[in-house]
Amino acid sequence: MKSKQMKVGVFTSGGDAPGMNACIRAAVRTALHAGKSVVGIYQGYQGMIDANFQEMTSRSVSNIIQLGGTILKTARCAAFRTTEGRQLAYDHIKAAGIDALIAIGGDGTFTGAEVFSREFDIPVVCIPGTIDNDLYGSDFTLGYDTATNTVIEAIDKIRDTAASHDRLFFVEVMGRDSGCIALNAGIAGGAEAILLPEKATGIETLCNQLEVAAKSKKSSTIVIVAEGEENGGAYNVAKEVKQRFDFYDTKVTILGHLQRGGSPSSFDRVLASRLGYAAVQQLLAGETRIMVGLRGNEIKTTPLDEVLNKKAFKLSKDMLEMMEVLSI
Repeated sequence: MKSKQMKVGVFTSGGDAPGMNACIRAAVRTALHAGKSVVGIYQGYQGMIDANFQEMTSRSVSNIIQLGGTILKTARCAAFRTTEGRQLAYDHIKAAGIDALIAIGGDGTFTGAEVFSREFDIPVVCIPGTIDNDLYGSDFTLGYDTATNTVIEAIDKIRDTAASHDRLFFVEVMGRDSGCIALNAGIAGGAEAILLPEKATGIETLCNQLEVAAKSKKSSTIVIVAEGEENGGAYNVAKEVKQRFDFYDTKVTILGHLQRGGSPSSFDRVLASRLGYAAVQQLLAGETRIMVGLRGNEIKTTPLDEVLNKKAFKLSKDMLEMMEVLSI
């Protein structure tokens, strides 16, 4: 791989995340700087099956570092899960002269990349791009910081109207299996309670917390609910609480896909640039089936099978304890 002309295919897959464009930019320009050619694969694995490829130059990625979403688009692809679909994807990649891949996405993207690489012996380096921050091997994933800031901004605005009307707001945030956004945004937004997938909080416990808040005559009360917590989401939790506290004027806000959009934060832009650069460097060094991630303040690599088989638990004990202390 070091001795021949490499043609790198870059694609994004799964859910979009702020910072993906900055990462594409870094990967494309690093490869070009090393004298390699780059092909953009549009709509992820579906684009491989459809042969939706575009040669990329340095100008192809101009003025995108500040953009949310992904210029390469993304799509779910059931066909790629089949042997026939992956064979068709490989045939198209081979015909286009692509001999190495950089995949930006989450665990679903990584699973496809790992299987594809082993079946057809094509080098692949993965970059963690998901707002959930739920991947083993990287302290932070692309988009997580931006999404958390988006939630904090929303909480601040909800707090204004909650205080004006003495209301109890339940704010549901993304995080089916990870409470990272909920915990960090909840602490930064001064939430009175935070419900997480990783930490069981029954309705009874929550009601006790809300009763304390009511007795202390708080002018507003906000509960952050991660979508994957055990009680079934914000609407179910709000319904249960309303039955027990009829004096609360209860409202529910589902932030949903709002969290995925928007211009990436400074942190995400720098992280994306570092990871895109590192991914190309790893390909040039002959590495394959690895993920590049941030650990401490250094870029480290982790084998894909390790990323996929180890669960990342990123909620610190101190933060969990602090959450309860600061909510009084």
